[in-house]
Amino acid sequence: STIVTSNLPFEDWTSVLGSERLTGALLDRLTHHVSILAMNGDSYRLKQSAGRRRPTAAAEQNQATTERVDPDTGEITGG
Repeated sequence: STIVTSNLPFEDWTSVLGSERLTGALLDRLTHHVSILAMNGDSYRLKQSAGRRRPTAAAEQNQATTERVDPDTGEITGG
């Protein structure tokens, strides 16, 4: 079994693959006896990656000035 995902419609694959002949041959083989699921909606990967992004430099600087780590205990304290 093979799963291929793309956010591009088939007609735009030529711009990525660079050749109409190559694209036609690839799509012919990929779409023979298949089920195509066309889905619309928000991207889960985009939503997850936005939540993992590093804080901005200003937020990092603000955090650095308001939190202190006790060198003896490792405890994080404010101010």
